Amino acid sequence: MRPESAVEAHHFEALGTNCGLFAVDQPRGRLLEGEFWVRRLGARLTRFSDGSELSLLNSSAGRWMAVSDELGSILRASLRAYEASAGLVNVAVLPSMQAIGYRRPLVEGPGIATLEHAHPLPPLPDVLEVRDGEARVARGSGIDLGGVAKGWMADRLAQELGPNAVANLGGDLRAVGLGPRGDGWPVGVAGQTLMLRDQGAATSSVRRRSWGDVHHLIDPRSGLPSLSGLEEVSVVAASGFDAEVVAKTALLLGPVFAPTYCAAHAMAWWLGGARDD
Repeated sequence: MRPESAVEAHHFEALGTNCGLFAVDQPRGRLLEGEFWVRRLGARLTRFSDGSELSLLNSSAGRWMAVSDELGSILRASLRAYEASAGLVNVAVLPSMQAIGYRRPLVEGPGIATLEHAHPLPPLPDVLEVRDGEARVARGSGIDLGGVAKGWMADRLAQELGPNAVANLGGDLRAVGLGPRGDGWPVGVAGQTLMLRDQGAATSSVRRRSWGDVHHLIDPRSGLPSLSGLEEVSVVAASGFDAEVVAKTALLLGPVFAPTYCAAHAMAWWLGGARDD
């Protein structure tokens, strides 16, 4: 094992969550640039600002709209996530988010739920089309990129930070390189410390962003908050994006089918139910 290398660390709040960037033998300015990138892109992807690029796409429903390379890439990744999860990861979730009262950042307090307005989500390829430089959302639908965007951003940012770095965006995490001592990056997953090398990790949970009997993780089969019997799933996979998709899919599958799914798609996993601490 080689001597430990110098690690620069930077913590900040963005995307409505806590973020951390870490890199070996890189100047602090590199991490600050990473923070600015997260903030700039996050401002374009939020659904809580009428002027964001995502909100403009949603408000242009039914028409093709020019989109940036970043948004186009994330929308294509969302379609891949839909296919990989057999439809359980569906970013056409905005109507359901509005129905549960999640119309503004939770720091401002939840809105009033109107669950009778929630309906099963349509298949994503039926309501989202993407082509070079343009995208279109079907009328009556809306996109909320959520964790899919965070996983995509963590992967992109970790690569930009350097050959030996970690980008953690609220638990959607990507580690690249050998870590400060050559044996991987120490990452806490479900109360355990794992050493990750060129891997991603993510946690999907109904224990956060919840209020009363409502939480933000929507089951597309009902359009309502998930009642799968699982409350939290953490996984390690090949990338942050893959880990996000696997974790959310497993949580929605529930305790009977999630272990088999994780065994086929994750490198490590932990499933938490209502009785777990």
